[in-house]
Amino acid sequence: MKNRKLLMIPGPIEFEPEVLRAMGMATTSHVAPNFIETFGKSLEMMRDIWMAPNGQPFIVAGTGTLAMDMAAANLIERGDNALVISTGYFGKRFKDILDRYGANTTILESNVGEIVPIDAIEKELSSKQFKVLTITHVDTSTGVLVDPKPIAELARKYNVLCILDGVCSVAGEEIKQEEWGIDVVLTGSQKAIGVPPGLALLVASQKAMEVWENRRTPVSSYYSDWNNWLPIMRAYEERRSSYFGTPAVNLIVALETSLKIIGAEKIANRVEKNKKLAEAFRAGIKALNLEILPKTEEIAANTLSAIYYPKDIDGAELRSRIAHYNIIVAGGLLSEIKASYFRIGHMGSVSSNDLISVLSALEMALLELGHSFESGKGLQAFQDNLLASNEKLSTV
Repeated sequence: MKNRKLLMIPGPIEFEPEVLRAMGMATTSHVAPNFIETFGKSLEMMRDIWMAPNGQPFIVAGTGTLAMDMAAANLIERGDNALVISTGYFGKRFKDILDRYGANTTILESNVGEIVPIDAIEKELSSKQFKVLTITHVDTSTGVLVDPKPIAELARKYNVLCILDGVCSVAGEEIKQEEWGIDVVLTGSQKAIGVPPGLALLVASQKAMEVWENRRTPVSSYYSDWNNWLPIMRAYEERRSSYFGTPAVNLIVALETSLKIIGAEKIANRVEKNKKLAEAFRAGIKALNLEILPKTEEIAANTLSAIYYPKDIDGAELRSRIAHYNIIVAGGLLSEIKASYFRIGHMGSVSSNDLISVLSALEMALLELGHSFESGKGLQAFQDNLLASNEKLSTV
């Protein structure tokens, strides 16, 4: 880590050395046999990570927002009713995207740090026929975690397509797409998937693909249209070359590398490791007399923590002092409380050593600024919690 700061924001994250080496390889042709094999394997491995053995994966040059756009563009026609379940900034963004494609969008917004009650969702679904509903699994702006399983059950009950924004959750939180009946799960490469920014990743269910195939009107976005991308995905999976738009060759080579690493660890093990580290980290934060945005532990994300600044400390000064100790964290994103909190990412290849470094830097910065807490308590709480968690697992 000499001469480099540790990047602990909610994406981009720290990447495995093997992934970065793959990024730096000499760029090959997008129709070269070795790249065709890489692309095809990446599509196949996505089904394993998403737990969607019958799903249709898409890998497209873009971002998580493009993946959101693709879901909306292909599944919405003008006049369709859409329901957005929002826990922050990115729920509102999904409403903007759906509106752009002509949906009649209803948004159910939670209070800051809370989730939308399940009975409120059912009440809305029973009021009229919706075509799609969207869930932000983890809103990057608030660190709030939503359980998608019971919402997906309601979607099936009311015959509504269920779209999960998993930008800050895929490969970091538990997702069983096919078992839970979620029709689209989407993400971007730079989060828990562990690849530098630049890929929109999405898996669609057979039901979602059938709804798309039976559209009455053309897809309004040329670049997002599955009519253009589905033949490409099928060709590469069949180990044939094809072309619509030039794929991000080096990023896809890096994606294959990262998916292999996740697959070797097993997705369930990676999610459990992430959960243990996040719980220990939150224990450390609490020991520093700091408060997180999520109102309860049960709805606190395991991929990032959103933390309120102490009331008597300037947030920009705190982040600057943390950076002095070679740790980069992120400021707030939710406009109404943007200056009141900061965010720390802990997903992907994050280790206990990384989080010890973060807590150490945070403790030093807080001490320098006069915040009241017992020195060393954060690190002790983190390590005690992690030790207890490891002992519990060893007896299972």
